[in-house]
Parts: sequence; structure tokens; C-alpha cells
Amino acid sequence: MKCARWCSGLFWILTGLAAAERPAEIPPPPVTPPGWGYEELRRFKAPEARQAVVADRDFLYVISNHALGKYRKATGERVAVWEGGENGEVIHLNAGRFFEGRLYCVHSNYPGVPMLSSVEIFDPVTLKHVGSHSFGRMDGSFTWLDRAPAKMAGTTAARWIACFVHYGERGAEPGRDGAWTQIVALDAEWRRTAAWALPPALIERFGGRGYSASGGAFGPGGYLYVTGHDNTELYVLEFPAAGSVMRWIATVPIPAEGQAFGWDPDEPEVLYTILKRTREVIVGRVTRPKS
Repeated sequence: MKCARWCSGLFWILTGLAAAERPAEIPPPPVTPPGWGYEELRRFKAPEARQAVVADRDFLYVISNHALGKYRKATGERVAVWEGGENGEVIHLNAGRFFEGRLYCVHSNYPGVPMLSSVEIFDPVTLKHVGSHSFGRMDGSFTWLDRAPAKMAGTTAARWIACFVHYGERGAEPGRDGAWTQIVALDAEWRRTAAWALPPALIERFGGRGYSASGGAFGPGGYLYVTGHDNTELYVLEFPAAGSVMRWIATVPIPAEGQAFGWDPDEPEVLYTILKRTREVIVGRVTRPKS
């Protein structure tokens, strides 16, 4: 009897160890409501297509680590380039957003530790660098930025919504991983006024390479759309009515492998993304359920 109990206990111990050695499965996305979809419209080559793309009315601005390329939206013709140089002060541009006639670019010292972040401001007409705001040492590495919707401005004193991520491998800080990523509301003086966490299942779905939320922007329906670093998916989020964790409500398959993106200012459902491995800008259209 003692042997039987001992053998049974050993069996379950070994079974548990074997299960622990197996890699954890990536959690599935939430059940996406019918009506969400994506259609690719066209694509074109752009050597700067490494980090992000953002659009104004006539041009696309394609962002690399320390370079910007300005392209005609209609034809894909490059008309201007800004190059900061590999040894310049601009180390790692991540994303861009337009505000009051200026291109605000998200900048970090990735993969440097401790993490340092700033906003670098450009004149989109000339691509001249015209300003900078340094956050210095923040809790996380700055990856994307967008203007806060009007409905949020009165409740959180938010003028900007920004993402500061933590990494699990390269560029990680001691004692931190992707679970420490945060979405932060900032006022007009770049002061923190509120913050939220991403759902744990979404952090896990970003993949096992230690990355986090590489892109984010408000889009159709007023939702916050987010991308990871590698996944060919666009995640749809809502701010919670209570608590501190964002609500993940839908996942839309797209051909781009993460990185930062932009919506068209005139056609709100047109999405601009990049495919880093082929140095391409991809133009597509996102559909959503009719309200």
C-alpha cells in the first residue's frame, strides 16, 4: 500500500515537472464580434520602413531608427529625407503623430538601460528638426503617442495618450518584463495624469521574444488600436469603466508584422502599416461592425 501511494505521488510530481517544461501556449484572442475585417489596397517600397508610418493629407512619413522619408501618398514617390546618422543624438525613433502642423516623433534609447525617452519634433514641410522634449528616465521605454479623444480630456486632464513598455529580453531592466508596460495619459505640459495596464493575455500574445506594444493609435469607432512587434494582428481596445486594465475586445488579422502605424486623416478606415523585413508600406482598409 505504501509503495502504491509513493509511486502514485511520484507519478504526479513527474507529470507536473514535464508540464512545466513544455512552453506555455499563446493565449487565444477574445471572440471577435462579426463585422471586423481588413482589406489590403496596395503597397510600395520604402527603405525607411523599419519602425513606423504616419500620414497627413498629402504625404506619408516613413520612420526608421534615425531617419525619416517623406512620400507622396498617391504615388509612393519619395520627395524628401532626413537622416540623423548612426552616431547622432537621435538613437531610436519609434512612431509619429501630427499636432498643430508639426510631426511629433517618439524616441527612446532602446536597447539602452536605464531607459531614456523623448519627443522629437519636426517640420513636416522641410523635415527639419525643430524641437525636443526630454522625459529622461521613465518607467518604461516610449514606443507610441496619440492625442487623447475629447471625451477623455475633461475626466483625466489628458492631452496625450502614450505607451511606455518594458521588455523581457534585450533592453530589459532588472526585475521588469512586458507585464510592466503601461498606457499613460499626459497633459499639455507632459505631466502624467492617469495610467492603465494592458490585459495579461494580450501581453502574452505579443510573443515570446520579450517585446511589447510597438504601435498604438485611436481609430474608427473611437477605439484604441494596438500592435505588437511581430504578430500580424491589430488589437482593438477600450478603456475600462472602472479599474486599471484595458479591455481587449477584438483582433483583426493584417499583413504587417507589428510596429507603429497611422490612420488616414481624410479616410478614417484607411490604415498605413509597414512590413519591416521587406521594407514596404502597406495601405489597407479596416472594417468594423455597424453600430
